[in-house]
Amino acid sequence: MYRRVVATPAAVKEYVNLFVNRLAYTIQSMRPHPQSGRHYYYRPKERGSGAPLHLTEKTVADHLEGKMTIGLYAINPSNQRSKWVAIDADYKNAMEDLVKLQYYLTRDHVESALEMSKRGGHLWIFLAGALLASKCRIYINDLARKLAVPVKASGLAEGIEVFPKHDAIASGAFGNAIRGPLGVHRGAKRRFWFYGADYTLEAQMQFLKGLRKVQEEELDGFIAQTDLLTKVEKARHQAKPIREQGTGRGRTGFRILDHVGMTRMVGKNHIARCPSCAQAGHDHSGDNLAILVADPRFYLCWAGCSKEMIRAAVGHPIPVRQTA
Repeated sequence: MYRRVVATPAAVKEYVNLFVNRLAYTIQSMRPHPQSGRHYYYRPKERGSGAPLHLTEKTVADHLEGKMTIGLYAINPSNQRSKWVAIDADYKNAMEDLVKLQYYLTRDHVESALEMSKRGGHLWIFLAGALLASKCRIYINDLARKLAVPVKASGLAEGIEVFPKHDAIASGAFGNAIRGPLGVHRGAKRRFWFYGADYTLEAQMQFLKGLRKVQEEELDGFIAQTDLLTKVEKARHQAKPIREQGTGRGRTGFRILDHVGMTRMVGKNHIARCPSCAQAGHDHSGDNLAILVADPRFYLCWAGCSKEMIRAAVGHPIPVRQTA
């Protein structure tokens, strides 16, 4: 039987600060499914009205005290950002891969917290403010590739899963939730603690609070050095430049650099505020748009805006090719 825990208001507030990026959540079923024997997660709703319930400090306290087990969503669809990254591994030798990732993260001065799970473990990285999910995923997936750590999303049957699991989600969507740490796993009937601190809630929260958080400028620097900018490179090889009318020189008649504000150089790219994001009131940090320095015809919005959306936002929609 798991040890009883009393969640103080201070511990609950710190947990919310670290882990809660949106108020939607899931609950792990108290009883196993009669056929599969698994404890499934579901989104809770109010009795009678059926309206979705929102996460409260009381819910978090109940989770920490073992009265229920919640699942947390990484991405907030209002800004496509996350407060943390979690790497889930539940296959043979999973813990070895997580320890390998943890070691190499320290080379970038990225501190992480490792917890066991029923079949493997979870490695958590905390961010200094909510950062773009797409950038977080690029960084971790590239590190896994360099270390030959299998990634399940790449088509393999077994491998790590990176939360957030999407670059962006639609408004009103949820994405994928992961079990909130420090609660009781109903299937395992036990609480999984983080390595590196005593097995008390106070010591665990103090340990997590003291971990160094990844800054946005650092994350930009990490991904600028990766070769996972394949979206840009792929577009570079596939796209055909739009020719200026009345010329045969093949020069583009549109330059994105003429239509964005101040840029800064990060690795191989100019970084600027995405015009399409700005039109929607987003990207206040001015770093969603990456423009290839070597050839500014090729640019990419990390939040998922298409080239058509960007061109329309600056008043230069892509011409529609007329067919006979």
